[in-house]
Amino acid sequence: MHVTVRLFAGLRERAGRATVELEGVEQAGDVWPALGLGEEPPGLLYAVNREYADRSRELRDGDEVALIPPVSGGAFRLSAEPLDLRAAVAEVESPEAGAVATFVGTVRRRSRGRAVLHLEYEAYEEMAEQMLHALAAGLKARHELSEIAIHHRVGRVEIGEPSVVIAVSAPHRAPALEACREAIDTLKETIPLWKKEVYEGGAEWIGRGS
Repeated sequence: MHVTVRLFAGLRERAGRATVELEGVEQAGDVWPALGLGEEPPGLLYAVNREYADRSRELRDGDEVALIPPVSGGAFRLSAEPLDLRAAVAEVESPEAGAVATFVGTVRRRSRGRAVLHLEYEAYEEMAEQMLHALAAGLKARHELSEIAIHHRVGRVEIGEPSVVIAVSAPHRAPALEACREAIDTLKETIPLWKKEVYEGGAEWIGRGS
């Protein structure tokens, strides 16, 4: 039984590499002990072939297993370039829309009492994009939206720069505002994208267990 393991954010740094080839693991939950990296971090999630899976998921030869640190943030379009709110708004324009709600998250200088130099974002891009397409489809159905756009940075983001931009259009303002709020809350809870806060003399991955 041969599987490929992908590691992200603090787990990648802990292992010193982004991918590991393992033999002889039978279930998803067998992967972490086989890596020999010490105690399993609290809140660790597993994904098999880009879908979240229970620890008891039986593995097959050739599977890809991703170890997902607790997540922080998310994206519909992942971009290493600066974000433009106008571009997101243009994507959701519709003759049926009577309202456009937007959200822009920016990098602040201080976090939890420390001075931040910059942020670094990392994503499991293939899985994040699939999940964000599903998120957008669900929001459109629940709130009867016209369109939705979500753009998120990856890589280094400087103080004051946007890290996430969301635009939602709908026939009426109430569902547009509610869907915008739900979009950012869901991104922070479920999408496999992580951020590192870099300080003078140190850095920390943000999110439970990271």
